[in-house]
Amino acid sequence: MSTREKAGTLRALHVPGNPLVLPNAWDAASARMVEGVGFPVVATSSVATAGVLGYDDGEAAPVEDVLSAAARIARAVNLPVTVDFERGYRLAPVELVERFAATGAVGLNLEDSDPPSGEMIDPAQQADYLAAVRAAAVSLGVDLVINARTDSFLRRVGSPEERLAASIDRAARYLAAGADCVYPIATDQAEVIRVLVEGIPGPINIGYGQGKLSLAELAALGVARVSFGPSLQRHLYNRFGSALFSAVASDENPFAL
Repeated sequence: MSTREKAGTLRALHVPGNPLVLPNAWDAASARMVEGVGFPVVATSSVATAGVLGYDDGEAAPVEDVLSAAARIARAVNLPVTVDFERGYRLAPVELVERFAATGAVGLNLEDSDPPSGEMIDPAQQADYLAAVRAAAVSLGVDLVINARTDSFLRRVGSPEERLAASIDRAARYLAAGADCVYPIATDQAEVIRVLVEGIPGPINIGYGQGKLSLAELAALGVARVSFGPSLQRHLYNRFGSALFSAVASDENPFAL
């Protein structure tokens, strides 16, 4: 597929009630495993990618390293690739689109809190930023699938009711600004997700978390996209850590674990 075809495929897979399931990868090897199992899209996790690069999450990794990692993943698979790009690493919209498009990835997450501090960005400011990214993409002839993350639940701003209202308001603004999907991260309560789906005029991404709700339950709620984030990497690395500990603490063969 061409990059434009990949972008169209990624966008079309956001179907409420039949969600796109994304077991997030973090390097070329894990991306190829996602492809090999039969998933239609490869997504990255910023936490997982930053860890592999030797940095903490929160835009601590140099943007050049993050873009290079995205390019390696995009070259390694034949699927659409969507990248967790935090808040854009302070790139101006035109530079962001130019440099991101050069990786071969066709989708990206952009969040509405400041990664280093956790402070929420004013919703009008974030909407203007997303509109500028969309305008830059159109101007440059790049079909970019934007997943606009809203962090009111994650950052615990206000009461639960205020977080819900803010998430709906922000999501509507971001969709109007040109986002394809919105991601109210850090909520796993069925009733809250139901209200979000009913109140937000567009596709919704929900994090799978620890599996409090099954994929079937999330589909029944009308979710259009489900992300696993760094959980699969953490699971794998926990197994790796256990094997290392066993190898050091005893005469057991770690390859037998």
